[in-house]
Amino acid sequence: MASPSDHIGEFDLIQRFFKTGADAMHPQLAIGLGIGDDCALIHPASDEEMAITTDMLVEGRHFLVGANPELLGSKALAVNLSDLAAMGARPLGFTLALALPSADQKWLEAFSKGLFSTAKQYSCSLIGGDTTSGPLTISITAFGSLPTGKAIRRSGAKPGDDIWVSGTLGNARLALAALHHEISLSDADFKQIENHMHQPTPRIELGIQLRDIASAALDVSDGLLGDLKHILKQSQVDAQILIDRLPKSEILLKQSIAIQNQFAACGGDDYELCFTAASHQRDVITRIGQSLRLAVTHIGQITAMKNAEASIELFSTDGNRLSDAEIKPLLKSFDHFKS
Repeated sequence: MASPSDHIGEFDLIQRFFKTGADAMHPQLAIGLGIGDDCALIHPASDEEMAITTDMLVEGRHFLVGANPELLGSKALAVNLSDLAAMGARPLGFTLALALPSADQKWLEAFSKGLFSTAKQYSCSLIGGDTTSGPLTISITAFGSLPTGKAIRRSGAKPGDDIWVSGTLGNARLALAALHHEISLSDADFKQIENHMHQPTPRIELGIQLRDIASAALDVSDGLLGDLKHILKQSQVDAQILIDRLPKSEILLKQSIAIQNQFAACGGDDYELCFTAASHQRDVITRIGQSLRLAVTHIGQITAMKNAEASIELFSTDGNRLSDAEIKPLLKSFDHFKS
C-alpha cells in the first residue's frame, strides 16, 4: 500500500468510505439497524433461518502483496457470498473488520468501490464492523436467509447420488501460474481468465434453486477434490470421479493433460458449487443450468463407504482407474497453515 496523503481517524474513515456507501444502498426489510450503533439488527421472516459465514483474507497468504484494491474489495465479499450460495441462502448483509498498515485514502477509495460494487450486485448491505492498524487483513462475516429446514448441508450425500459441479475449474490457478511465471500465456488468453482469480462469481441463484434438489453442497475454494472430501467425511460416503469430465475452459485445454487435471482437480479459488443429487434429478438440474445460462456438469457418483476414512477413486472415461500414485497429487487442497 502507498503511504497516505493525509491523516484520517478511525471514525472518519468508517463514515467516509463505508457508512456513506452503506447508507446509499436501499435498506432491506430484514435489516432493522445498520452501521452506527453497538450492534446491527436483522429481522428475517418468521418462517426463515439465518446462514452465517466468515472468511478472513491476509495479504501475502490469500492475495498477492500490492493487489489491486478495487478487485480485492469485490473478491473479499464475493468469497463469503459463495459460502451462502452453497447452502442455498439469499444474502442479507455483512460486517467488515479491516486491519490496515496505514489509512491510505486512495487505497480505501478503490477498496470500498469494489466492495460496494459486489454488495449492490447481490443486494447485500454493509451493516457494521471494525477497523484497526495492523498487517493488511480483511475479515467479512456475511448473513443470509432461507426457509427453515431448507439449508443444503454437507452431510446429506447418499450412495447412488450424482456429483455435479458448476462452471469451469482451474482458471484461477492457471492465471496465478501465469502471474508467477510458472507457465506462459498469451496476453489474449490471460485477459480471458484473469477475472476468475480476481472477481469470482458467487452462484447465489443456483444455490437457491437447488434447495429442494441437492442432497449436499459446498463451494469450491481450496480445490475440487479436497473440498469434496468434506462432503464425503460428513456424509460418511465415498466417491468415484471421472477425471475427463471435469469442466475446463478452452484456455486451460491448451495446456498439457497433467496441468489440466492438476489445476481442475486441486487448483482452488474457483468458487463454483460442487453438489450431489439423486440420479432422477438429472433433467431438472440440466434445465436449471440452462435457465441460468450456467454450465452444470455431472462428474461422478457417490458410493458406499468402504473403509474407516472417506476416499475418492478417479477413473478415465474408458473406465480405467487411476493408480494411487496418479491420484495422490490431485487430492491436495490449499492449507492455510502451510506454504
